[in-house]
Amino acid sequence: MDTVFHSVSLDKEKCLGCMNCIKRCPTQAIRVRHGKATIISERCIDCGECIRICPHHAKSAKSDPLAIIEGYKYKIALPAPSLYGQFNNLTDVNYVLSAFIELGFDYVFEVARGAEMISDATRKLLKSNSLKKPVISSACPAVCRLIRVSYPDLIDNILTLNTPMDESAHLARKEAVERTGLAPEDIGIFFITPCPAKITSIKSPLGFSKSEVNGAIAINEIYPQLLNKMEHLNELKTLEQAGKIGVGWASSGGEAAGSMCERYIAADGIENVIKILEEVENEKLNNIDFIELNACTGGCVGGCLQVSNNFVAKTRLKTLRKYLPVSVNRLDTDEIPDEMCWDEKLEPLSVLKLADNVTDAMKLMNQVSEMVRNFPGLDCGTCGAPTCRALAEDIVRGYASIDHCIFRLKDEMKSNDMSPSELEKIIPVPFRGEIDEEKLKWT
Repeated sequence: MDTVFHSVSLDKEKCLGCMNCIKRCPTQAIRVRHGKATIISERCIDCGECIRICPHHAKSAKSDPLAIIEGYKYKIALPAPSLYGQFNNLTDVNYVLSAFIELGFDYVFEVARGAEMISDATRKLLKSNSLKKPVISSACPAVCRLIRVSYPDLIDNILTLNTPMDESAHLARKEAVERTGLAPEDIGIFFITPCPAKITSIKSPLGFSKSEVNGAIAINEIYPQLLNKMEHLNELKTLEQAGKIGVGWASSGGEAAGSMCERYIAADGIENVIKILEEVENEKLNNIDFIELNACTGGCVGGCLQVSNNFVAKTRLKTLRKYLPVSVNRLDTDEIPDEMCWDEKLEPLSVLKLADNVTDAMKLMNQVSEMVRNFPGLDCGTCGAPTCRALAEDIVRGYASIDHCIFRLKDEMKSNDMSPSELEKIIPVPFRGEIDEEKLKWT
């Protein structure tokens, strides 16, 4: 199994073991043990759901500070299209792009430019009928990792093209070398990211060995400084080089619309993504050509490192797109450049298997099934695992014990002749036996 960097981190000092996160994690990567949450690294897909749901801010994303750009002779900012939706009454993206120059960047390359190039390449590939249908977008790294972890049979359906971020970084470095004469390593390229999954994909790229991006700065970290520069611009520069299609990638459905494909599905929000993947796995969507999936609700505008509400941001982008041309960037030829395509095949991440060989795995699976039959089936989470089955799997792996289930513990204590009143005290209040409803009335 490959070692993957994770941008999502846990501050155990802030964690109060409230168990909100274990229910929201789509890959069951979180457990609560000894009053603190623990993230199972190999299961985590860095979707950011735990960051979003944690009331104590114990989870966060490890992004880079703005000061990181000082380590390079020539600095390029790669703003995600969703960044534009963070600003009220924005009708000209040049205000945002010019603010980056005043923050110390030498050049700004819109990720929307790379998005339009990927849209053009996608249209050409779909037209060629050379892809396994339905084609699943590779733009969301959290979705790609989810497929590797939970739906490995769908890996061959993933579109093997660069993400807009990676394509933009490649083009930005190539242009900068030609423009400045500097060596490639003297040029620093920094993505302005809406989510932790993009940070992870820079450190642990999908489909190729090394990312062209040198760092990731969270939108919510750089936003106040950008806003200040926008309000006090010394010079408004004309840097905009993308149209409606590129900016449209910020919201769910934007990529699919840019593919010009009639038979497509665009789903956002991790729960909806899982439902779609299950339908694809069960061969219920064979009449669909293209599927766009975004782990965040609303698309990238819903990333947990954004500033504005995703619905508000989506409305702002809709207004902004009125002032843009349809598309500005496209491929020069009908051939897809090799550097736009992945050079490594994605491999499954075998994190769900119980043992390395089939015989042992079957024995453990039978043990799990037997345990689950003896558990209450409430999936209450009081054991610190998200479901009864997850607890059973933890037990057979040696990570937990049977008495982690409060109801099984009650049965064991009952056999030791504890009184009913004493037994009732160890059960969480919502699961205790019947009580006098008159006592529940407000006085």
